[in-house]
Amino acid sequence: MTSAVLHSLDAGRPYAGSCPLVLERIPVPAPRAGELLVKIERASLCHSDLSVVDGSRVRPLPMALGHEASGTVAAVGPGVPDVKDGDRVVMVFVPGCGDCRACDAGRPALCHRGAAANGSGDLLHGEALLRTVDGERINHHLGVSAFSDYAVVARESAVVVDNDVPFDIAAMFGCAALTGIGAVLNTAKVSGGESVIVFGLGAVGLMAVMGAAQVAGTTVIAVDPLPEKQALALRCGAHAAGAPADAEALVAEHAGDGVDVAIEAVGSARVMESCLGLLTRGGALVSVGLPHPDQVLSVQALQFAGMGKRLLGSYMGDANPARDIPAYLQMWRDGRLPVELLHTDTRPLAEINEGLDALADGRVVRRLFTLAP
Repeated sequence: MTSAVLHSLDAGRPYAGSCPLVLERIPVPAPRAGELLVKIERASLCHSDLSVVDGSRVRPLPMALGHEASGTVAAVGPGVPDVKDGDRVVMVFVPGCGDCRACDAGRPALCHRGAAANGSGDLLHGEALLRTVDGERINHHLGVSAFSDYAVVARESAVVVDNDVPFDIAAMFGCAALTGIGAVLNTAKVSGGESVIVFGLGAVGLMAVMGAAQVAGTTVIAVDPLPEKQALALRCGAHAAGAPADAEALVAEHAGDGVDVAIEAVGSARVMESCLGLLTRGGALVSVGLPHPDQVLSVQALQFAGMGKRLLGSYMGDANPARDIPAYLQMWRDGRLPVELLHTDTRPLAEINEGLDALADGRVVRRLFTLAP
């Protein structure tokens, strides 16, 4: 099979010239007990992939990248009674083990065993299976490695969906939808009549806009430097949109003395600091973006005890994928989640390195890839 593999972090921009991701022919692994072999139909390019390439998120190399995808089950390993060949699935980048402290608390997005496997490049049920033709190990990316013809994943990394969901749509529900919508509905628990501001209008931020628009009576403000993304946010359900310099005025106009909830989907400590200043008393800042590990948050500590403000971390939207993906897909079926607006285009996997440039420059929201020419 063909797989896009990252071997080193010494490639500079533009990536279309330096080609950090190399398309390699490697053996197709067989699923072990508790695992599935999935034929990848569509794989999305996400900032979490870019952050591995640029070194912001340290992962063991070499690594076969890609984590947001949809596909068809091609083979089922022993001990998986509830999935069959031909099932359509959405990939999930945190496999919940079901019996760790986080899973027992109903928070599988924070699964301890899943996080450990993701960090080491292994799978939930065993060590990495990917190998070069010479037998050298290739690490899995977030338990998926979707920029490939096929992926072996833990059963817990796949959610079966109905065949009426197009692969292009289904792919975006495994990361962007879970993270963005979940940050609003699961982490912040936005309720009717509240005001929400979203900073950063990539796919996750725009999904947060759509998620906030589902709650009756909310006021949704969207912020991004790019005018085209502001316009897209209005189509996704925002009531007002503008550049970062406009944020304070937009909040004053639409939310009075401050917003109830701020969603930070940029991955910037500086933006997080700005968001805290836009909250009303008792408001919550939800951190969704992934800042570089060197970034440090510096804020007035009195805002928390003195004004009741809250800082909430949200990983994968505090989602329970088996529950949330079907629920969000039903919203899509009902015409309430126009996720197709986020699909910029579909390209052959051979253009993956140019796609990294397009994502870094903000020229695409969700570019999907297929192995077909």
